Amino acid sequence: MTTSDGLRLAGWYVPSRNGAAVIAFPGRTGPVAHARMLARHGYGVLLLDRRGEGRSEGDYNARGWGGEPDLRAAVAYLRARHDVRDARIGGLGLSVGGELLLQTAAHDSGLRAVVSDGAGMRSVAEQKHMLDAPGEPLRWIAPITIETAAGMALSDHLPPADLADLMPLIAPRPVLLIRGLEGHGDEALNRVYRAAGGPTVALWEIPRAGHTAGLRAAPDQYERKVVGFFDRALLKAP
Repeated sequence: MTTSDGLRLAGWYVPSRNGAAVIAFPGRTGPVAHARMLARHGYGVLLLDRRGEGRSEGDYNARGWGGEPDLRAAVAYLRARHDVRDARIGGLGLSVGGELLLQTAAHDSGLRAVVSDGAGMRSVAEQKHMLDAPGEPLRWIAPITIETAAGMALSDHLPPADLADLMPLIAPRPVLLIRGLEGHGDEALNRVYRAAGGPTVALWEIPRAGHTAGLRAAPDQYERKVVGFFDRALLKAP
């Protein structure tokens, strides 16, 4: 795959047996268990090294800034495949992968459904929504602003927009947000994203699950919920 800004990306693809495909993101190793789960149910699955990761070209950014073209290239690749019917394309993202899938879905209607597992805070834009943020702005802006500024300098990318502002742009396409209740503290923002997204967004909070560890903590329930979500969103007639 080649992005709109000219980078070659490395990926693996399992062909679809049910006419639909899901991007499992990020990386070709992190979401392998999730990819196998989807493939068992007939879904095509695309595993993708984001820019600067694995064998993909480009500069790496841990928070995923500048990574939206990677997912747009993945959507275009799946649209062109003969085993994917009627552009039945979804995304399942872990941590920063979930954040990037939500961002991309807000701008690209080619993603018809998104599961975001473990999304949190990317920059100062989301920091203000944290329940424990002090009332005086300067007390909470300073630390995350330093980190945001460092990210801008090192990655040559502006920080992305607030996910809470992007969520309404995905509707009426469905979104499933997943949060491990023993995960990172900033995963509490999923409640903010759920409220911002409206009635087509659902939130599942998993007790005793760490960050993106829901599949390990509750494997049967996770498979039923996630596969059922994609079945309803992608396998029914448009």
